[in-house]
Amino acid sequence: MSDLNKLGLAEARDALRKGDVTSVELTESCLKAIDEADALNAFVHKTPEIALERAKAADERIKDGDAPSMCGLPIGIKDLFCTKGVPSQAASGILEGFKPEYESTVSQQLADAGAVMLGKLNMDEFAMGSSNETSVYGNAVSPWRRGNDDAQLTPGGSSGGSASAVAADLCLAATGTDTGGSIRQPAAFVGITGIKPTYGRCSRWGIVAFASSLDQAGPMTKDVRDAAIMLEAMCGHDAKDSTSAELAVPNFEAMLTGDIKGKKIGIPKEYRMDGMPSEIEKLWAEGAEMLKAAGAEIVDISLPHTKYALPAYYVIAPAEASSNLARYDGVRFGHRAQLAQGDGITEMYEKTRAEGFGHEVQRRVMVGTYVLSAGFYDAYYNRARRVRTLIKKDFEDVFAAGVDAILTPATPSAAFGLGEMTEADPVQMYLNDVFTVTVNLAGLPGISVPAGLDKQGLPLGLQLIGRPWEEGDLLNTAYALENAAGFVAKPGKWW
Repeated sequence: MSDLNKLGLAEARDALRKGDVTSVELTESCLKAIDEADALNAFVHKTPEIALERAKAADERIKDGDAPSMCGLPIGIKDLFCTKGVPSQAASGILEGFKPEYESTVSQQLADAGAVMLGKLNMDEFAMGSSNETSVYGNAVSPWRRGNDDAQLTPGGSSGGSASAVAADLCLAATGTDTGGSIRQPAAFVGITGIKPTYGRCSRWGIVAFASSLDQAGPMTKDVRDAAIMLEAMCGHDAKDSTSAELAVPNFEAMLTGDIKGKKIGIPKEYRMDGMPSEIEKLWAEGAEMLKAAGAEIVDISLPHTKYALPAYYVIAPAEASSNLARYDGVRFGHRAQLAQGDGITEMYEKTRAEGFGHEVQRRVMVGTYVLSAGFYDAYYNRARRVRTLIKKDFEDVFAAGVDAILTPATPSAAFGLGEMTEADPVQMYLNDVFTVTVNLAGLPGISVPAGLDKQGLPLGLQLIGRPWEEGDLLNTAYALENAAGFVAKPGKWW
């Protein structure tokens, strides 16, 4: 079999079980593709020795007949996950040289399931960004191009390296994290599937923290079935994470029947934004029609506090970030600035952070410190927390009325060019999260499914939002949507 790196997880798993291919062959195919794709800047720490060692061990396990679904499958790990003995920098200069002595729970679970780590993937610094332009490693680049235009496009953020690597077939799947849309927005931009599970479904232990009440890990894969396979391996209770849910993990793949007859799908009127491109409006309407044709009932719903979601998010997330990032001080780990004679501890903190943190991280830390400061705490942070409760209640009311899932656009546009959204107006960049942040604020599961192309030939995604802890049901609805949309487009190889 040639082009083994182009397989999805399910196909590769079945080929491994039949003996048609070995994990070593799969892994070598991916490592070759990675070495030829430096132009995408997706993999930032390559680990071929670890990969081949794990692939050989996986082949032995498969031979012995006790292999779980992920065994022998080569994947990429976002640089936000701590991986033992391998640089784990969260794409920040302040963590340069940091090689953890421990493994994050999620990457450990994947390793225990026999998955093969190919290396660490590019991302926005500390997961703060929507375009992968804040990384200390430089921009990750999308494998997609607009028509015959050579302009480099963003693969989205913060999980841009993961998105680019999966779309370009450098790995079979990848881990991502989602604090305000960082799995779903990049997945939509590059035409792959990305699911953010319910908050607490995947352990956050060993994942570098951005905003602890919002962060959640999830898989980025080539299709919905692959998302179900990988998500099952990533989930589970972890005593080391106090927010981890003690719930049984179902066999998500077994729940993919594609039968959604009688399901109620809500269409929220508040997501009809002014200035939304007509292509996205049209795709959304088509998505609703596809689900209707599959037997679902489409109902109009209202989520009245949606308009406050972005401002609430951009108070809560920076507040938690400023608290979480206080540990990077030049003492405990990572970078320490060179000090002049006579410099004290204050100068050490100031110089270390000025050198180690990029502009976007500095901006968010300052916003966060401001909203938590005396005199502003009630006016901003506590008010944002109250708004968050109202947003969560909007969803609870809709689900209580019998709605099974909610259909929305995933992003307000197709992928834009690198450098097109300048630092001069960061708020423009923040608007990319308009359809995704509500899901994080409410702690719900959400999935982005590729559903069409815009007039320039770029992918567009639709988002489905599910009931808490019902990822299996959500994946099944997404599976029905995927089958109806029939999206098979791939980027033409230019790198």
